[in-house]
Amino acid sequence: MNTNRYQRQTILKDFGPEAQQKLKGASILVVGAGGLGIPVLQYLNAMGVGTIGVVEQDVIEITNLQRQVLYTEKDLGRSKIEVVLERLSSQNSDTQIRTFDTFLTRHNALEIISQFDVIVDGSDNFPTRYLINDACVILKKPFVSGAIQGFEGQLSVFNYQGGPTYRCLFPKMPTQEEIPNCNENGVLGVIPGIIGNLQALEAVKIVTGIGEAINGKLLLFNGLNQSYQTITFSLQPENLLLKKLQKSYGAEPCEATIGIRVEEIEEKLNAGIALQIIDVRTVVEFENFSLPQVKAVNIPLDELKGRTKELDFQRPIYLLCQSGKRSEMAVRILEELNSKIELYNIIGGVDKFLSLHK
Repeated sequence: MNTNRYQRQTILKDFGPEAQQKLKGASILVVGAGGLGIPVLQYLNAMGVGTIGVVEQDVIEITNLQRQVLYTEKDLGRSKIEVVLERLSSQNSDTQIRTFDTFLTRHNALEIISQFDVIVDGSDNFPTRYLINDACVILKKPFVSGAIQGFEGQLSVFNYQGGPTYRCLFPKMPTQEEIPNCNENGVLGVIPGIIGNLQALEAVKIVTGIGEAINGKLLLFNGLNQSYQTITFSLQPENLLLKKLQKSYGAEPCEATIGIRVEEIEEKLNAGIALQIIDVRTVVEFENFSLPQVKAVNIPLDELKGRTKELDFQRPIYLLCQSGKRSEMAVRILEELNSKIELYNIIGGVDKFLSLHK
C-alpha cells in the first residue's frame, strides 16, 4: 500500500493506518453507475478501497451528462461499465475493479451480492431497491441506500448491526402510478453528487468502524434551503425472517419487456414500413418536442388505460417516451389488458434518437 498516497486521511487521529488497512481489505459493491453511483465509485476508489464491484448495463446518453460527471460528450453511446472501468483504473491502479455487465435481477442478486462486504444502492427504481434489501437480509449484508428527486435527497443504512431493513421503513413497494418519474419531475444535477458522497461516507464508516453509521435513521436533505432532517424508525423483527427472494419484483430489469433499438426502428421507417408508435410522454413534452420522422401518436401514460380503443391490437405496438422507462411501464399496462398483443419498448426513447442525430 502506498502510504504517501493516503497520508491526508491516515494522519487523522480517529482514522489512522488501521482504518486505511481496513479499507484496503474491504470489498464494496455499487449497484448502478448513474447519478448516485458515480460519486460513490470515485471517492471509494480514491480513498483506497481494495475491491470495488460495479453492476451496470446501461449506455451513456446525453441526458446523463448533467449529473453523471464521470462521463463526457465523447462517451455518448458507450457502455457505462466500460467507461467506469477505464476511468477508475486510471484514477487508482491499486484498486481491483470488478465489473458486472448486467442489471441486478432476482436471478443473479444473491450470487453477486454474496461476494462483497458492503452494498451501496445507486439504483433509480423501487424494484431494485427491494431486491437489494431482500438479498442483503438473506445474506446478512449491510447496505447503504440513497434516493433523489427534484431538489431533495434521502439517505439511510439498512440491515446493519441488528438495525432495521428497508422494508421496516417502506413495507410495500409503491405501484407504478405512485412512483415519481424523473423525466417529468426532474432532478437538479448537483443533488445526486451530494447524496452519493454521503453514501460513500457511510460505506467508509461501516468498513472502518469510525463514527456512527446512520442505521435506524432516515436523513432528508433539501437543497433549496440546505436543510437536513432526521427521522428515526425501528426494526420490525418479522422483516428479518426472509429466507428466499420473491418470485417477482415488478418491473425489475430481469422482467424486462421486449425491447427494440432505435436503429432498428429507423431501418423500418426508412424502408417505408408503417409502424404503430405510441408516445406516452405528457402532452406538454410531446408538443414541445416530437420526432417528425417517427410519426407517433401521443397518448400520455396516465391516459393509456382509458384510450385503448385508439390502438390497433392486430398490429405490433411500439412504445416511446423520453428515455425508455415510461414506455416500459406502458408495455406492462397493455400486457395486463391483453397478453396476446405484440408490444415493443423503444430502448433509450427520444434521447437515443437525439444522440444518434446530434
